[in-house]
Amino acid sequence: MDRELIDGVRRFNRTVTQRIGALDDAFLARDRPLGQARVLWEIGAAGLDVRELRERLDLDSGYLSRLLRGLEHDGLVRVEPSDGDGRVRTARLTEAGVAERAVLDRLSDDAAAAILGPLSGGQRARLVAAMGEVERLLTASAVEVGVCPPVRPAARFCLRAYFAELAERFDGGFDPELSIPAADAEMTPPSGVLLVATLHAEPVGCGALKFHGDAPAEVKRMWVAPSARGLGLGRRLLAELEAHAAAHGVRTLRLETNRALAEAIGLYRAAGYREVPAFNDEHYADHWFEKHLAGPRTLA
Repeated sequence: MDRELIDGVRRFNRTVTQRIGALDDAFLARDRPLGQARVLWEIGAAGLDVRELRERLDLDSGYLSRLLRGLEHDGLVRVEPSDGDGRVRTARLTEAGVAERAVLDRLSDDAAAAILGPLSGGQRARLVAAMGEVERLLTASAVEVGVCPPVRPAARFCLRAYFAELAERFDGGFDPELSIPAADAEMTPPSGVLLVATLHAEPVGCGALKFHGDAPAEVKRMWVAPSARGLGLGRRLLAELEAHAAAHGVRTLRLETNRALAEAIGLYRAAGYREVPAFNDEHYADHWFEKHLAGPRTLA
């Protein structure tokens, strides 16, 4: 990794942690550190399962337990069995916790105003726009992509969402029985591979390959959740599928898509796929694409 890039990230981290008060034991002048304040805010009025809380914040379970114990000791949180499943623990705000969260919200607004206050109108707009871009890129960096058996819950979720979106967007809907299949066995090594993307342990995208020996391989089941769009995840999934294909000895990739999926068509063209004559009888296809791979790549 480029040393200047590393140094730039570290400078940014130092500036932000100091400016937002992350270094203070008493965040926003309250008698608790930033970690406890963040957990208190995330639990929210409805409460939150401890496991989901840990995944949202990417916290070690032991550290989160210590934060929750501190909040319980202060009478702000109670951790109890979930109403639906006694094996699941749920964190809920007490009445005092709800009041403290409201105070933190007000103080956070004041802190944000204090950052923006010394700046001109143009500088404020630039800062907030830059923060939005940083937020998107940091979120993108938190997405994990890996091989996933099609029978896993995360894979099933993505595939169901993929079919549901096609049914909504295609003229006349979508019936999987009329489409060329990509069965579980065809997306399982050595016949193929399914990649699933997760963000804070929640599935947010998928893409698959079907291998055909020495013939071109097929890209199938490309889908990104609406909540994860704009993060470059579609391009990342496609690039990782290409890397898997190249490592498998594939030299040509093919795919087909429907005219309703304009953003997918744009993605494929931008990634170097060229439109070719129809190479199959896919019922829902309007466009067929092909790309020749340069050679084996190292998988991330």
